[in-house]
Amino acid sequence: MTNICFCFQMHVPYRLKRYRFFDIGNDHYYYDDLATEELVQHVATTSYIPLCQTVKEMIKLSKGKFRCAFAVSGATIDLFRQFAPELIDLLQDLNQTDAVEWVAAPFAYSLASEYNKAEWTEQMNRHAQTIKELFNKQPAIIWNTEMLYSDDIAGYAQELGYKGVMTEGAKHIISWQSTGHLYASAVAPKMRVLVRNAQLSDELAFRFSDPTWTAFPMDAEKYADILQQQDEQEIINLWVGAETFGIRQTQATGIFDFLKALPYYVLEREMGFITPSDAIKRLTATETLSVPYPITWAGEAKDLSTFNGNDLQQEALTKLYAVAERVRLCPSKRLKADWINLQDISHLHYMGHQDSGISPYDSPYDAFINYMNVLSDFLQLVDEQYPSSIDNEELNSLLRTIANQEEEINRLKQQLSKTKKTKTK
Repeated sequence: MTNICFCFQMHVPYRLKRYRFFDIGNDHYYYDDLATEELVQHVATTSYIPLCQTVKEMIKLSKGKFRCAFAVSGATIDLFRQFAPELIDLLQDLNQTDAVEWVAAPFAYSLASEYNKAEWTEQMNRHAQTIKELFNKQPAIIWNTEMLYSDDIAGYAQELGYKGVMTEGAKHIISWQSTGHLYASAVAPKMRVLVRNAQLSDELAFRFSDPTWTAFPMDAEKYADILQQQDEQEIINLWVGAETFGIRQTQATGIFDFLKALPYYVLEREMGFITPSDAIKRLTATETLSVPYPITWAGEAKDLSTFNGNDLQQEALTKLYAVAERVRLCPSKRLKADWINLQDISHLHYMGHQDSGISPYDSPYDAFINYMNVLSDFLQLVDEQYPSSIDNEELNSLLRTIANQEEEINRLKQQLSKTKKTKTK
């Protein structure tokens, strides 16, 4: 039986305001709140809300047989709470169906897994806590930023207790193997790897309304036939950005009606729907997958070059992550909030030479200058807290002291709890 695994990824970035050189040291607020609110409202009303309403109806009409996953960054959840609370309500409605899985992602939707493992770990834990608080669920699967994956990340994920990682079906990695099977990591044998079917996913995301596509016009019955033809695959992973529905493919294309009708035709052909966790429980990993170098789902090369491939991006990343340990020591909540927002991968995307079609800047250089002005002010504030004159050895000593203090506090709390229980008895 072929299983269809849908996952919808949601991420909306904060918009930085026009921040000039002369603002450095004088203005410590970096955001264009109006532009951010407009962006969130546009994405929510045009795409995310109608998508969630459609998924809710699909679950109801299929009597719970339609199942799917959502990957929503923590920073985006915060934006929904602030500017689109009705979307939070809808996500909680979906959670009540028990047909939706919430997968873990770096809270800031950042490249921390490549540049600072401790920061990535902290972001993953914070995101898991957010999912627990909002949905009362513990995520078991990781969708790293832009599906960034490598053997190292499999090891990190295993250390944190996750069961599986989702990644891109890049041709140079999959080679002769199939995206339609569950894999074990070559370096972390307990870690399961689910691989996106890039062709079928991208045809849905980018070609649905393209009149030059050989399968145009597409409808739910025809798409179900295409899925049925993949009969040698145990699982078909259809993972797309949620903005596919309503923005990339507008409502006028019939994309929502297509999605709503799809479960009927899939189930009629005796195929089923599963979540990533379902897949790990039901399927057996008979082969291993080795990914020695980082891959993503971005660009033609399916690597990190979309985000760190030019000098501007590399300069920004180097400056940013050079202060990671110092920020971790800072008690300032405001500074930590800025740290999260400045790690958003969208800032790096805008600095790329590729035409993203979504940049608010006139050019990559314009994006770089604005970001580096903001970053310069931020770095000054960090330096006031922990001057750069403190060398790394001193800083690591401080971090070890703090970690030891936290461990001792936790040990004393546990001892106190046991004492209270003994006295109660």
